[in-house]
Amino acid sequence: MPTLLLRLQGPMQSWGTTSRLDRRDTGLEPSKSGVIGLLCAALGRHRSEPVDDLAAMRMGVRVDREGVVRYDYQTAKGVIRADGTLGRDSRKDTVQSWRFYLADAVFLVGLESSDRSLLERLHEALQNPRWPLFLGRKSYLPSPPVWLPNGLVDEPLEEAIARYPPLVERAPERYRYALEEPPRATPRVLANRVRRTDQPKGHFAQRRFVERHVWIIEAAQGEVPRVPV
Repeated sequence: MPTLLLRLQGPMQSWGTTSRLDRRDTGLEPSKSGVIGLLCAALGRHRSEPVDDLAAMRMGVRVDREGVVRYDYQTAKGVIRADGTLGRDSRKDTVQSWRFYLADAVFLVGLESSDRSLLERLHEALQNPRWPLFLGRKSYLPSPPVWLPNGLVDEPLEEAIARYPPLVERAPERYRYALEEPPRATPRVLANRVRRTDQPKGHFAQRRFVERHVWIIEAAQGEVPRVPV
């Protein structure tokens, strides 16, 4: 089954899935909703257009460099209150927010699909994106391109991301992987299996997300990680 590979690397990235009000979180690796949003930007697909074809792809992440969790502290005035009125008292109506991000992280992302024509369209779109690409937030731009010249391979997800050359000069001896569970899998064990509510459903304008299961696995460089199913 073919796999499309993406390089997500930049000074700052943020992949929030549970952000609420004044605290904007980030995961330790890219979220599926964030990656699909990036693909939609490359395709020029509007927020009101369905993304179920992209969400059906199985995703895996190889962490080439973990990065460091940091945050921006921000304040804003003149924010609209819950009752619809505009706050004008500079002391009482100043809103604070903490926006977390990953500094200097590097990820190799793989997307597996039986629809090779879809992966070909995505590969071409990443090389010539319709709209600007960003890493979770509009101000967080990739430094090297997301597109990889040899990023469309005829290998299953695990083999594709494990065998691809390191993206950093000092590659770790052991990689951490976040691998989406295959459809209709029956796990033998549940250790290292986590739930992520970052699978978009319908279109992004609805902001509907469902759960998926992800396995966090460590493997030596060059060793193919395996989901224990």
